[in-house]
Amino acid sequence: MSIKATVLSDNIACGGLAGEWGLCVYIEYGESRVLLDTGASALFLANAAKLGLDIAAVDAAALSHAHYDHADGMAAFFKANSRAKFWIRGNAKCYKKEKGRRGYKYIGVPEKILSKCGSRIAFAEGDVQILPGVTLVPHKTAGLSAVGEKNKMYVRRGRRYYADDFAHEQSLVFDTTEGLVVFNSCSHGGADVVINEIAETFPDKKVKALIGGFHLYDKSEAEVRALAARIRETGIEKIYTGHCTGEKAFAVLRAELGDIAGQITVGLVMEF
Repeated sequence: MSIKATVLSDNIACGGLAGEWGLCVYIEYGESRVLLDTGASALFLANAAKLGLDIAAVDAAALSHAHYDHADGMAAFFKANSRAKFWIRGNAKCYKKEKGRRGYKYIGVPEKILSKCGSRIAFAEGDVQILPGVTLVPHKTAGLSAVGEKNKMYVRRGRRYYADDFAHEQSLVFDTTEGLVVFNSCSHGGADVVINEIAETFPDKKVKALIGGFHLYDKSEAEVRALAARIRETGIEKIYTGHCTGEKAFAVLRAELGDIAGQITVGLVMEF
C-alpha cells in the first residue's frame, strides 16, 4: 500500500498557500482518506480547496495531541465533514506556565468542541486500528513528565496541575510497502523516543519515516545536535519536520543528517 500526504497547514507558507502556527496533513492511503490535526483555524479548509482536496471525503481524523494549534480547526472540520470520527486521546485540559506570568494559560482543545461535538469524537485507548493498516499508538516510555516539567507544560486533573506526561499525545502509523510511515505532530516526548516506541510496537516492521514537528524552536544547538545523533542511531531513512521545530533547528538537523531531513511547508506532498 502506498501513501500520499499533503500539508494543509504549517508555519511556512508556500506557493500562494497561507501558513499559520499549527499543523494539518491530508493523507491518502489506498482508497482511504485520513486527516491529521486541523491547525489553529479553518485555514486548512481554504488550502485544501486550492489544492483540490475534498475534506468531506475524509474517512477518519486524528488529533496528534491536545493543543490548540492542532485542534482549533476541529469545529470547521465537523462542518465540512459530516461522517468521520475524530480520534483523540487522554486529558484534553492542557496548560502552559509562561515566564514572567502568574498562573497557567490554557492551551488545550477548545472546551466548546468537547461539549458540543461529543458524538463525533472517539477516545483512543492503547493501540487502536482506526482503518485497515492505520494505527494510533500512544507513548509507552516512562518518565515523560520530566519533559513536561522542563517545557513548563501541565495538565489539570480536578483542581490540581501536574507536569504533562503527554498521555494525550499519539502517533498515527501507516503500514506501507516501504515500511511504517509515522506522523507525530510535535513529538514532545522526543522524535527518537517516538521512532523507538513504534519500532518496539511493530517489531517485524521497518520504520521508514517520521513526519511532524519536533518541538525544537526553543532548544540550544547542542540539544538539537544531540537529538540528531539519536535519530541517526535509529536507522530511520527519512524525516520531514516543521511547525514547532523552527528554522534554526532544522538547519542544524539538515547539517547533521543531510538528505534524511526534509523541510515541511504548506502544500508539501510526501509519497511513500
